[in-house]
Amino acid sequence: MTEMISATVLLFLIMDPLGNLPIFMSVLKHLEPKRRRAIVIRELLIALLLMLLFLFAGEKILSFLNLRSETVSISGGIIMFLIAIKMIFPSQEGSSSGLPAGEEPFLVPLAIPLVAGPSILATLMLLSHQYPHQINHLVLALLIAWGMSVFILMQSSLFIRLLGDKGVNALERLMGLLLVMLSTQMFLDGVRSYLRG
Repeated sequence: MTEMISATVLLFLIMDPLGNLPIFMSVLKHLEPKRRRAIVIRELLIALLLMLLFLFAGEKILSFLNLRSETVSISGGIIMFLIAIKMIFPSQEGSSSGLPAGEEPFLVPLAIPLVAGPSILATLMLLSHQYPHQINHLVLALLIAWGMSVFILMQSSLFIRLLGDKGVNALERLMGLLLVMLSTQMFLDGVRSYLRG
């Protein structure tokens, strides 16, 4: 049960819905609210399908690529650490979506890499390798984390109105600090099991 709770928290932090709020809003700002909701739901469902695929096929992907779980743990820890650093120290340029004005996003950048990015896919592969007999718990953890992200992103205008830009930034930095600790733990676990092996 504790593994499921920690997996849920970890996955939620990596999905970083609060950090993605401003990006989602800037990408979708030219669309009417009804269409915006439909696109958010579509993109989040695509991201969920991709994450479930990596969760269930994680073990097979690792063996096909001949990768050890330690490699995924160490590289996943490094990627998560870099993402956490960006959350704590965001660039001043602001996040450009790279989409032409008036164009609807499909798959990129909302589903991939904002929600289902490389760090969460690596984490899901690692979790499926570490807990092969608890796959149902991992699916539940993923669904809970995804559901919380859906709720936050669907209520994006409300959250930004309540918290303000400074509040959202402060929360994202706090989540970044937690993610730094989790990524360091993941990296150290990978190094420890590599040294043991």
